[in-house]
Amino acid sequence: MALPFMTIGFFSALLVAAAMGGVLLILLSSFYSVGPTEVGLVRKRFGAKLPGDSPVATKGEAGYQADMLMPGLRFKLSLVYAVTKHPWVQVPAGQIGVVISQVGEALPIGAKSAVYKPEFGNFADVRTFMAKGGQKGVQRPVLSPGTLAPIHPVAFLVITRAEVFGVSISADLRALARSKGRLTFEAFGLSPNQLEVTRISPRPTEGGKVVDMVGIVTTLEGQPLPAGDIASRLGGFDDIAKLETAGEEGSTDARLIETILGSQNNRHNAYQDFQKFLDLGGRIGLQHDPLLYGAYNLNPFLVRVEEVPMLVIEQGQVAVVKAYVGLPTQDTSGAEFKFGSLVRPGHRGIWQDPLRTGKYPINPRCYQAVIVPTFIITLNWADAVSQAHNLDAQLSQIEAKSSEGFQFAIDLQVQIHIPDTQAPYVISMVGSVPNLVNEVLQAAVGNHFRNKLQSMPAVKFIGSREEVQQGAFDYVKTELAKYRVETRGVYIQAVVLPQQLVQVLTQREIANQEIATYQMQKAAQDQRIETEKAKGTADMQADLAKSQVGVTIQTNRTASRKMEAEGEATYIEQTGTAQGAQVRSVGLARAEAYERQVKALGESATAFVNSVEALSKSNVPFVPSTLVMGSNEGGALEGLMALMMRQMGAAGQKPPLAS
Repeated sequence: MALPFMTIGFFSALLVAAAMGGVLLILLSSFYSVGPTEVGLVRKRFGAKLPGDSPVATKGEAGYQADMLMPGLRFKLSLVYAVTKHPWVQVPAGQIGVVISQVGEALPIGAKSAVYKPEFGNFADVRTFMAKGGQKGVQRPVLSPGTLAPIHPVAFLVITRAEVFGVSISADLRALARSKGRLTFEAFGLSPNQLEVTRISPRPTEGGKVVDMVGIVTTLEGQPLPAGDIASRLGGFDDIAKLETAGEEGSTDARLIETILGSQNNRHNAYQDFQKFLDLGGRIGLQHDPLLYGAYNLNPFLVRVEEVPMLVIEQGQVAVVKAYVGLPTQDTSGAEFKFGSLVRPGHRGIWQDPLRTGKYPINPRCYQAVIVPTFIITLNWADAVSQAHNLDAQLSQIEAKSSEGFQFAIDLQVQIHIPDTQAPYVISMVGSVPNLVNEVLQAAVGNHFRNKLQSMPAVKFIGSREEVQQGAFDYVKTELAKYRVETRGVYIQAVVLPQQLVQVLTQREIANQEIATYQMQKAAQDQRIETEKAKGTADMQADLAKSQVGVTIQTNRTASRKMEAEGEATYIEQTGTAQGAQVRSVGLARAEAYERQVKALGESATAFVNSVEALSKSNVPFVPSTLVMGSNEGGALEGLMALMMRQMGAAGQKPPLAS
């Protein structure tokens, strides 16, 4: 009988030892070493049922407990509780963490995010969150870069680019996590860049130019916009209405523009404090105020940002603003202006005062800025395109036909100027500067030259080019003045003539040039003659001086001789007259004497007596060397007369006049 007793005692001792070993094992397994960046998630194995749909127990119910085991050696009886370790939520630099609550009250119908209260902090205290009315769903604030927090892994999911912290209670998400090995941000419809800090900064272009940027904000939650509005501005435009009634100094257009472009983002920390944005009356949809340079922690479930270039107005430009938001339209252009409405800044319509040189953070979804060059614009109706503005890219040579049917191509240049004060009127009438060029100016210039050339012969057009150019200037000036645009010049650069006309004009010009050449050659020869004459004159200056002196002397001598001759002539004339009178008297006396001798002696005797008398006065020998004899009574006398005549002829004397 002793053996059974001993056997029972052994087994009892063995059972006690086993029980003690089990208890020890349970006790040992109930100690948990939680790392310095870990938390222990506690799940109670049994207990009361959780109220409602909350997955976290705050009053000891069965399930995941609100209280977590913090870093260190912690005890939690393993028979009652199961503990799993999870890492602290850590948000890397340059990234954000989006918090999704799996506990709390249900969101109101239509709400997309949960109300946030300052007591919630960074969501590390789940009891406070639930006690203060925290709501399920996307939380409005995000965890900033560098955040390290012991956040309850069941109460909250924290989405970062690197990983998703927490344990999802959704069956679909758990299945997706099992299939991919882990849960990532793609499961929530996010992209990697949406989980980064939003940065607005200048952006370089391919050409090396840096473009200034602004961020256009669209919010995905808030009250609907008022009827007729397309964008939300905190407070609407009540501040503009107050300025307009504040007095002359406060209601200037410049002051209104400054107020409109002044950002209200400081009131809600540039949409980073989304709860405050909603509390201030922020509306869903497009926001009036853009984001400027900087880095912003924006919730990708609530805020979307699009980067667009900042409005930059260079020197020599203005920007005419077409406002799609603001106070109702109040036309200021006057009754005589029939091309739309001009309004003061802050009203819908075309602002009457343009923006001038500068950079403006203006929202292009709310305002359209039309750049208008205020420098002199040169437009080419030719193959060449201006490098300064490219407004004449669609302009080409003007094709026209003369009255004879010749086809012409005209290269034209037109210079225009849009005064800055008239720019809003110009845009109101034509919409844009390209429209002014391509629709208005091109039609006016082209039609004018076609009509003008068609009414003229080709040669006349070529010959009166300057007149045609002036007429075109006057016409274009009148037409553009209707659009409040100044015309500074119209210039015909080149005329492309038809080949047939070119040949005719070329031949004519060659002929004209030949004529001109001949005239020039003749002029050259004439000049050569003058040059040679001048050269000869220069070479003969000494002789010319001598000859001039000789001429002067000879002139004086001639004058002296002329005077002497005139005196001699007068003397001779007077002497001759006297001598003639004497001779006449003597002759008449002699004649009378001869007549009486003839009557007394007869003709032969008278002749003989006169001959003897003449011989006695001459050197002729009285006794002749030749004797002349006669046979009759008169023979001797006749012979004597013949001898005497011969002697007188030899002496060179004339025979006495026979009576």
